[in-house]
Amino acid sequence: MLVAVAVAGLLAGVAGLSVAVVAHNRVNQVVEECAEVLRRRLQVAAPGAVDRQALRDLAIVHYDALREMSGHRSFSLALINASGDGVVISSIIGRTETRTYAKVVRDGHPTEPLSPEENQALRAARLGKGPVVTMDDPLPDFGNHTRPARA
Repeated sequence: MLVAVAVAGLLAGVAGLSVAVVAHNRVNQVVEECAEVLRRRLQVAAPGAVDRQALRDLAIVHYDALREMSGHRSFSLALINASGDGVVISSIIGRTETRTYAKVVRDGHPTEPLSPEENQALRAARLGKGPVVTMDDPLPDFGNHTRPARA
């Protein structure tokens, strides 16, 4: 009985330590991602240095949206200014038709849900990793939270 309790305690300790190590690594990753965003924001913080309304960050992701044709002809394009405002434009190209969508971005966050490809383009643009990225490029996740549009 005592041995079973000791083994259970040991396993609980090892599991706790594993969770702590994973959490520590994730915290370090998030801190580095935040530092990168802050560095980019500080580049335009000097008054008069940059037109904050000018589009400055962009990224495009090509993909095969309908899985029916090769060549990754569909795309999502994020265009963002220094304030984090902009648009994500997606064109879904099929054999017989093409659909184009535009979604507004305010303060770096979409005002409506994004597809994974749109989210990847937005994240890459916000980090200055464009112009061309793939879905396999590891980028931090800023969250796919929506905010209501400004009145």
